[in-house]
Amino acid sequence: MQTRKQPELLGLDLQELTAVVGSWVQPAYRARQLFEAIYRQRLGEVGQISTLPKSFRMELSEAAYDVGLPAIEKKFVSVDGTVRYLIRFGDDQTVETVWMPEGDGGEEGDGSEATDEEAAVSGKRVVQESTGALLAEPPGARDRVFSRATICVSSQVGCAVNCQFCMTALLGVQRNLTAGEIVGQILVVLNDHGVDLESERINLVFMGQGEPFLNYENFMKAVRLLVEGVGIPESRMTVSTSGIVPRIKDFGQEPIRPKLAISLNGSNEEGRTRVMPINKKWSIEKLMAVARKFPLRNRERLTFEYVLLAGENDSLENAREVVELLRGSRAKVNLIALNPGPEIPFGTPDAQRVAEFQQTLIKAGIPAFVRRPRGRDIYAACGQLKRTTELVSIGS
Repeated sequence: MQTRKQPELLGLDLQELTAVVGSWVQPAYRARQLFEAIYRQRLGEVGQISTLPKSFRMELSEAAYDVGLPAIEKKFVSVDGTVRYLIRFGDDQTVETVWMPEGDGGEEGDGSEATDEEAAVSGKRVVQESTGALLAEPPGARDRVFSRATICVSSQVGCAVNCQFCMTALLGVQRNLTAGEIVGQILVVLNDHGVDLESERINLVFMGQGEPFLNYENFMKAVRLLVEGVGIPESRMTVSTSGIVPRIKDFGQEPIRPKLAISLNGSNEEGRTRVMPINKKWSIEKLMAVARKFPLRNRERLTFEYVLLAGENDSLENAREVVELLRGSRAKVNLIALNPGPEIPFGTPDAQRVAEFQQTLIKAGIPAFVRRPRGRDIYAACGQLKRTTELVSIGS
C-alpha cells in the first residue's frame, strides 16, 4: 500500500504556506514562490521548485513536505475524444475525473462568457459538418489541438445522495475529498494534456462523484485556490447540487463562487422523491423557494438539470409541470437523456420524446438545451461514474 508523505503542500492557501515558511529562517516572499510553483506552474515535486534556494528545498524534503499531487491510476479514452481518469490518492482511495474536449454543451445559455464560446464552437461545427470539411480531417487531427475543453471533477469518494438513476450512488460514500485532492485532480489532468491556460480555455464542472455541498468547506476552499492560484476564473466553473437547501443559501453569499446548477429530475414532489430520495428532506417546494431568491450576476441564469427517464419523468405533462415550476425565474434547463449503465432500473427515452419535451419548455419561454453525451462507451458520461475498470485501459 502506498504511504502518504506528510504534510502535503497542495491544498494550502497563501496564508497557510506563509506559516510553513515561517518555520524556517526564510523571507516571507518564499510563500508566494511556493504558491506560484504549486498552483500556477503545476509542479509535482519540491525539488522542481527552482525559484527556491536548493538548501530550502532540501530542508522541506527532509521535513517530509511533499506537494502531494494524486496519481493517474488508469486512463480510458472514448471514440469521441473524452478521457475518463481513475485518480488515486495517498490512502489508495480513487475517484474519477473526466476530460471533455469542446465540452458537452452544458454551459450553453447560462449567461456567462463560456456561453458565447459554446455558441461559436457549435456554429462552427454545424458549418463544418454541412460542408464536409470536418469529415475530411484525418483521424486524430483534432485530438491534440483544441481551443477549449471541460473537466468534470469529483468532490467525494462515492456519494450519499442515492439518486436512483446514477451509478455513483451504488458506491455509497467513503469520505470527503480535501481541497488539495479536489484541486489535484484538475492539475494532473491539465498536466496530462499539457494545457497552457494562457492560450487554451478550460471550463470546470463539479459534477463528478459526490455532492459538493455535502463537502462544502473543502469544495469552496478548492474554488478559491483554483481562482487565485491556478488561474481559472469562477465564471468558467459550474457546481451541481442535488438540492442541499441550506448550502444553496450559503453559496449565494460567497464573494467568489462558480455558477450554480440544480438537479431537478422530477416535475412534482412524488415523482422527484421516487428518483431522488433527498426530496424527502428538501422538497421541490423548499428547493424552488431558495432558488427564486438566489442572487444572480448580470446576465447569469440559474441552470436546472433534468435527466429524462423513459416512462418515468419524460411525458409532456411532466414538461408542462416543469414550466410551471420555473415560470418567472431567470433560469435555463439542461436536458439529459439517461446514460444507461448496469443496475440502473430506467431506460433512455428516444430522441423524439426528448425533442418534444424540449420544445414544450422553449414554447413557454424557458431556454432548454439537450446536453451531448460524452464518453458513453467508456462509462464517462453523466451518471456513469462508478470506477468501472472492465474496459481496456489506454495509456495509463
